Amino acid sequence: MIINKLLWAIASALIITSGLYFSIELNFVQLNLKQIIKNTLKKESKGLSPLTTLFLDLAGKIGVGSIAGVAMAIYIGGPGTIFWMWVIAFISAANTYAESYIGTLYKEKDENNIYKGGPSYYIKKGLNKKKLAIFCSIIIIICYLIGFIPIQANTISKAINETFNISNIVIGIILCLFTSMIIFGGIKKISNVSNKIVPIMTLIYLLVSIIVVIKNLKLIPNILIIILKSAFNFKSFSTGFLTTLIIGIQRGIFANESGLGTGSIASSATTNNNPKVVGFVQMLGIYITTLLICTSTALIILTSNYNILNINDINGIEVAQYAFNYHLGVFGNIIIFISIILFAFSTILTGYYYIESNLKFFMSNIKKIWLTISKIVTLIFLFIGCIISSNFLWNIIDTFIAILAIINIYALLKLRNIVKV
Repeated sequence: MIINKLLWAIASALIITSGLYFSIELNFVQLNLKQIIKNTLKKESKGLSPLTTLFLDLAGKIGVGSIAGVAMAIYIGGPGTIFWMWVIAFISAANTYAESYIGTLYKEKDENNIYKGGPSYYIKKGLNKKKLAIFCSIIIIICYLIGFIPIQANTISKAINETFNISNIVIGIILCLFTSMIIFGGIKKISNVSNKIVPIMTLIYLLVSIIVVIKNLKLIPNILIIILKSAFNFKSFSTGFLTTLIIGIQRGIFANESGLGTGSIASSATTNNNPKVVGFVQMLGIYITTLLICTSTALIILTSNYNILNINDINGIEVAQYAFNYHLGVFGNIIIFISIILFAFSTILTGYYYIESNLKFFMSNIKKIWLTISKIVTLIFLFIGCIISSNFLWNIIDTFIAILAIINIYALLKLRNIVKV
């Protein structure tokens, strides 16, 4: 799609420009590991702590993008895409600090005395651009409703279907039932589930990844060389280097959501009103997602002979499943099956929270009936995600992510002078 490529050219330029600006202006805040760890461990006497909202944010980040998205990037764009994921994670971590900082300054309380915020709030209150703020909210709702949430469902469906050969319709019904039990419980129920799922699933996935890397330790140096060579393949600039660069940035941003402003929706829920604390904590999420989870996925795939695969309507999970089975046999199938369900399910829950938060933005005194309708509509699209084409969903996601990134980075740059470290 020409429009998609054009949007991503603009979005990539803005994300990199903004990331470099905030990195330099804030003395490379993303390298201050001491403050990141110190602020992450801070506790709140009551309400949601920064660590709790980090888990909520990670639940949104560590989803399909960290496994299926990485696998698809490698399959389509080559190993070099991983290098550009690393680069964009480092550069755009400064964007994450900035959007979390600004989001904290402009957040507000809803009718239940719970904090809410995000890009729409700082665009309206910081830039005084109400129409752009409403448009941003609508884009976020559409992005999650017809993109992020359905692709999680699509991946769960493919993973289960591949393992147990169960009908996608049956999978969709069961998934909707489980999701409805949680999203009807509100933000506290969603955050409680995220707090339990995220640490467990992350540790299991990393432990298994370490085992695979140790088993293939001799291959790792050569894999790293291949990643670097592929990243700078200038022999074919348009179909080689540029494709690898753009796909790396796309899948990197999809995985960690840095620069989209969505992380500030989760971080705004904390009762801690110190923008510096919230900014430092949210940067940790970028590193956990990209440098740990995404890199683990990449090494597992690249140490297999995944390139013999020939897949139509690729989701990405097929490549990951093959790699896990290649290394660990039946045990690998079980691990990837459990991981993708937990990762994707937690992202679905956080995704719905983002939808509800943005509905509350332009419907400040929203009635319960509208929230109920939004939950039902979300479940419908969740079900559709189980039966629709993967390629179609990825194209939708890429388009709306680019639009969202352009709007958010514009806002960050306009509000750049209020961000401190």
